[in-house]
Amino acid sequence: MAQVQRMSRLMIKTLRDDPADAETLNHKLLVRAGYVRRTAAGIWSWLPLGKKVLENITHVVREEMDAIGAQEVLLPALLPKESYDATGRYDEYGDLLFRLKDRKGADYLLGPTHEEIFTQIVKDQCSSYKDLPVILYQIQTKYRDEARPRAGVLRGREFQMKDSYSFDTTDEGLAESYALHRAAYIKIFERLGLDHRIVSAVSGAMGGSASEEFLAPAPAGEDTFVDCPACDYAANTEAVSFVATETVDGSAHGPVEDLDTPDTPTIETLAAHLGVPASATLKNLLVKVDGEIVAVGVPGDREVDLGKLGEHLAPAVVELVTAEDFEGRDDLVRGYVGPQGLAKVRYIADPRVAPGTAWITGANKINTHAKNVVAGRDFEVDDYLDVVVVEEGDPCPKCGTGLQLDRAIEIGHIFQLGRKFADAFQLDVLGQQGKPVRVTMGSYGIGVSRAVAALAEQTADDKGLCWPREIAPADVHVVAAGKALQTELALDVSEQLNAAGVRVLVDDRAGVSPGVKFTDAELIGVPTILVAGRRSAEGVVELKDRRTGEREELTVAEAVARLTA
Repeated sequence: MAQVQRMSRLMIKTLRDDPADAETLNHKLLVRAGYVRRTAAGIWSWLPLGKKVLENITHVVREEMDAIGAQEVLLPALLPKESYDATGRYDEYGDLLFRLKDRKGADYLLGPTHEEIFTQIVKDQCSSYKDLPVILYQIQTKYRDEARPRAGVLRGREFQMKDSYSFDTTDEGLAESYALHRAAYIKIFERLGLDHRIVSAVSGAMGGSASEEFLAPAPAGEDTFVDCPACDYAANTEAVSFVATETVDGSAHGPVEDLDTPDTPTIETLAAHLGVPASATLKNLLVKVDGEIVAVGVPGDREVDLGKLGEHLAPAVVELVTAEDFEGRDDLVRGYVGPQGLAKVRYIADPRVAPGTAWITGANKINTHAKNVVAGRDFEVDDYLDVVVVEEGDPCPKCGTGLQLDRAIEIGHIFQLGRKFADAFQLDVLGQQGKPVRVTMGSYGIGVSRAVAALAEQTADDKGLCWPREIAPADVHVVAAGKALQTELALDVSEQLNAAGVRVLVDDRAGVSPGVKFTDAELIGVPTILVAGRRSAEGVVELKDRRTGEREELTVAEAVARLTA
């Protein structure tokens, strides 16, 4: 049986003020309440209360993974470069990877995710279709060298994650494994008390086909997702696809005409100079794709989503051009680029730049723009890609209703990887017909430490943290609001509750005022607060619901019975 947690013996130091560098609610409260402390940028130490919350989340995740027949393993975090070279991800991850060498000069990395290693394990251990299907998972530390780690434990360079992988011999089997994980994730997040949405997503460096994210709506979230108010459509903004505009008749437009537009290198200055809406202009953004200059055309009132563009062109590296890229390129006039003069440049356009549409755009001459520039007549589009930033009110791809935008924290992601990793490592098993069968895989992640931050963001109030019971570091926070008599009663009640299996944190600190104890109890966020206070001599205590603030006076026997029912 676990012991009562006594705050007089607990390593905890609460703070009255927010950390100077804290921007988000979870960062402020997890530090102030003594759950975590910053060790370095993006690297956090989990203190006793924080470790309990982390373990409680891990327990829920482990129970639900075991329930679908998954088997837990633990693979190394320090990994050989060769495994990631085999899939090309050593280069694809770029600066996100922590790279290092051993004393002999061999290359290693700290694992950001473990598809390669799990694939190799299964290749070593499974040789027949009889060995499959199998689902393996682990809960361990991952590493990504974030350029700007922020928001406390929400976006760190070291973080706790559950990653699992399914191995099947057929696409139908993969679909079943994917469905098992999807259902398990719904149960996990419901048990954790997380409000969440399941949205369509892109696979990114993971590869594969079907992909869904589990998002926890919160103002501090780094993901933006769309939600249709009229149907069940929801998606990460990078996964939203615009329905292509049909070809229009451009024959009514006159010939291309140059316009004198001095000092108008931006859409804003051009629209103001001509007295036209930005939507009448064509914005041409120059980027480099694996070092080659490419132009991207979108309506002037829209912005290019570089994340979307990168997903479309992956695994190629996409970056913005610099001033140096214009040197020696007479065909590129900075601020006045138009598609009708880009014979040497690949031209990508958003579907809104449909054949037959006419635009005001750069004339490829300094201080000059051109009007009546018609797509399909005056310039050709090499590739149509949906690359604009999604905006509130854009039509739902499913029903056409205006979409709503919201912020959220990514707490889970599931992928049908297919055979990308199996192909890289030639993962075959002997099939039922006696011939080799290529294995197909799924990959499924839950951000365990991110879930702590997401819960803090969603459930906290103006007084502090407010944990769901299954996740809280204790079930009941007993406060001795006085001296010897109150402390004696508080400890007695705590022992009775503990004996009945209730997890108890008791504030028995001497020399600490009742006001400070009450403030700390609300800051720490245990769901039920029991106060041994002014009526302790009568054997009466106060029960307070941390979330609602409702209070009730009960005898000790009544309180114990209530809390152990």
